[in-house]
Amino acid sequence: MGTYRVSRSISMAADPALVHRLVSDLREWQTWSPWEGLDPEVRRTYSGAPAGVGAHYAWSGNRRAGQGSMEVVGATPDRVVVALAFRRPFRSTSEVTFELVPAGARTEVTWVMTGEQRGLAAVFGRLVSMDRLVGQDFERGLARLKAVAEA
Repeated sequence: MGTYRVSRSISMAADPALVHRLVSDLREWQTWSPWEGLDPEVRRTYSGAPAGVGAHYAWSGNRRAGQGSMEVVGATPDRVVVALAFRRPFRSTSEVTFELVPAGARTEVTWVMTGEQRGLAAVFGRLVSMDRLVGQDFERGLARLKAVAEA
């Protein structure tokens, strides 16, 4: 079994409250998620709270989009924590955290994903790190989040 941590940061000219809303309202992810568009016919289900703790989102799509769910499990003005569970193409769970730090008229946003790899995923993880698998996606997502927040 192996643990992983993927982290990327960006600075944006946006109020932390706006960035918080874009991250804690899972419906807003459609505007900035790096995985948006993998399957134009993906099926989405939203339940629970409209945003913040208790907000839940599930998706099921083609081979590229896979199937899984996210739930906001923690939220403070400077942090949003999401429980992420994939069902397909592989089973995994991760904790995703967005840290929001005011810096003058800007917000420093750090996107962190942590978890454990078990079984075949642990073996695969020794060959290809999670950072290599999703690091560029995080960079693309943060760039899109910045564009939406600064618009």
